[in-house]
Amino acid sequence: MSFTVAIVGRPNVGKSTLFNRLVGKKLALVDDTPGVTRDRRPGDAKLVDLRFRIIDTAGLEEADAESLEGRMRAQTEKAIDEADLSLFVVDAKLGLTPVDQALAEMLRRRGKPVVLVANKSEARGSDSGFYDSYTLGLGEPVPISAEHGQGMIDLRDAIVEAIGPERAFRDDDEDEAVTDVSVFLPDDEDDEAEPAYDETKPLRVAIVGRPNAGKSTLINRFLGEDRLLTGPEAGITRDSISVEWDWRGRTIKMFDTAGMRRKARVQEKLEKLSVADTLRAIRFAETVVIVFDATIPFEKQDLQIVDLVLREGRAAVLAFNKWDLVDEPQAVLADLREKTERLLPQARGIRAVPIAGQTGYGLDKLMQSIIDTDKIWNKRISTAKLNRWLDGVQVQHPPPAVSGRRLKLKYMTQVKARPPAFMISCTRPDSVPESYLRYLINGLRADFQMPGVPVRIHLRAAENPFENKRKKR
Repeated sequence: MSFTVAIVGRPNVGKSTLFNRLVGKKLALVDDTPGVTRDRRPGDAKLVDLRFRIIDTAGLEEADAESLEGRMRAQTEKAIDEADLSLFVVDAKLGLTPVDQALAEMLRRRGKPVVLVANKSEARGSDSGFYDSYTLGLGEPVPISAEHGQGMIDLRDAIVEAIGPERAFRDDDEDEAVTDVSVFLPDDEDDEAEPAYDETKPLRVAIVGRPNAGKSTLINRFLGEDRLLTGPEAGITRDSISVEWDWRGRTIKMFDTAGMRRKARVQEKLEKLSVADTLRAIRFAETVVIVFDATIPFEKQDLQIVDLVLREGRAAVLAFNKWDLVDEPQAVLADLREKTERLLPQARGIRAVPIAGQTGYGLDKLMQSIIDTDKIWNKRISTAKLNRWLDGVQVQHPPPAVSGRRLKLKYMTQVKARPPAFMISCTRPDSVPESYLRYLINGLRADFQMPGVPVRIHLRAAENPFENKRKKR
């Protein structure tokens, strides 16, 4: 992108609504409650013929530096320093406040270009607030309606004038921004080929868990900077924020998500939106790291989150965070391993890594476990190997007889990867018991080294070569 724009303003003036309008997607959570946005959220914006990077920020408020609002303000100030231009959004409907005056003074001291945006200008009685914004001394305000898309042409012209036509229409990384389309292509249909794992392909990783498990702290430690808002308060993160970084030459795109409480406790509309955003991040990711609090692991909600991730077909890795607070590491580790095997039978062999987000302990091992699990999740097995294996397991443990007739499993092939899914042609597929399917799945995991990832088996009836002849008669 040719330049970067930060959207700033006091809480509840419509910054996230404008952000969603410019990126063309509902990426940021929007609600009438002030202070919904807390972290910096980047996005790729399109405004008529302009293409630029945009950053949604938290509402600026006067607060103590150690408070949650003060830490949110520090994140917003970092976004202003990083950006080439700021869109200062005011509420034309409600008019100016002393906070707007203080923010205008702060932006003037930065010495960077500023475009004053008077949002909600479509509302009745907004004219007085619009004309009051001239007193901020930031030039002529641009009247818009972020919710209805009004005034976008005027906003485009104001951005071009503020930053200059040369900078506005320059595209420095047009040649470099090559989209990796391989992740959107269908899986290879050649059953006999077992393609090598692509070590260079970007990897999407979602970090999920209960509130206050240390998800944002973990990502900040990976990045080596305070990119995400953290603190002792539970439920600080609301949006699913994506960040990119390199690990041993490979691009990792990580999604920080809101903590997921038990469904019965989620009552407020805003928390429901946050949980829905987390579910979208899980579906978009390839590997999901479920962060446990090592001091109180295996709460019922932890197990439900793991089950949800596996039902979505994602590759899962467990991270026991706050390991620096554990008194007897060896004894606790042995206990956690036993509980993992006993409480998560549907993910037999799942990788579990003790870590400490505050100190950085175990992070390299966690990343290696993520890569190893993703390799298994992408694994393909040739049809010849599968059918030899199927013949062997039927000899060792034949399918049961149903109504006096034994079931026959005739043919097996892998129909897809991500996660591995197999099709078995058999007689009377509706009669195959679940216990025998679990036996086959556990055998696949053990014999083809596929621990800890979801494995799907689909059954279909074998074709009867004499069926058409019988119909003709």
